Amino acid sequence: MCLGVPGRVEQVWEADGTRMATVDFGGVRKEVCLAYVPDVTVGDYTIVHVGFALTKLDEASALETLELFRSVGLLEEEFGPVAGMEAAS
Repeated sequence: MCLGVPGRVEQVWEADGTRMATVDFGGVRKEVCLAYVPDVTVGDYTIVHVGFALTKLDEASALETLELFRSVGLLEEEFGPVAGMEAAS
């Protein structure tokens, strides 16, 4: 299953004319394309699907969604087993 997972932007840079970011999904960090959300900056939360940030999200909603996904096992299904996976803060 591929989910739109909320994550916190930790770093932003440009690669070949495209804005990219490192995004933390409660302990799992991935490289993400920011082309669809040009207003996202470091510290913002975004919903990511197949490597693309799709929309900006407020922190409370992001953390609530991460906890819900974690509680029903969807984060492990999406990212595999991750020891000590904690909510992004």
